[in-house]
Amino acid sequence: MKSSLERTVCRAGELAPGQRKIVFVDGRCIVLFNLGGELRAIDDACPHNGASLFAGRLEGSVLRCPAHGLAFDLLTGCSPASRALCLTTFPVRQIDDGIVVTLKDGGSLA
Repeated sequence: MKSSLERTVCRAGELAPGQRKIVFVDGRCIVLFNLGGELRAIDDACPHNGASLFAGRLEGSVLRCPAHGLAFDLLTGCSPASRALCLTTFPVRQIDDGIVVTLKDGGSLA
């Protein structure tokens, strides 16, 4: 049976639409995005070479890795060019005034 780890990582008011924020959950660096009111959470490491994605250029829901320009759709977690290349994503939701990230088995959900 898989166990889940839920953590409130910030207050909802700290992540307005269009903003992003780095948080730490059990030693993992996670980037939160508010895409026009829709929350997304990803591991802050590009699956290609481990570069930080926090400073990547965001074009709508597509995030570009600042190291090599690889594109990832935050709505699917995968690269539009190759569905085999995907980010590590995490379920995220707002509960009352908090933003909660969920990890399974202390790890990720892809």
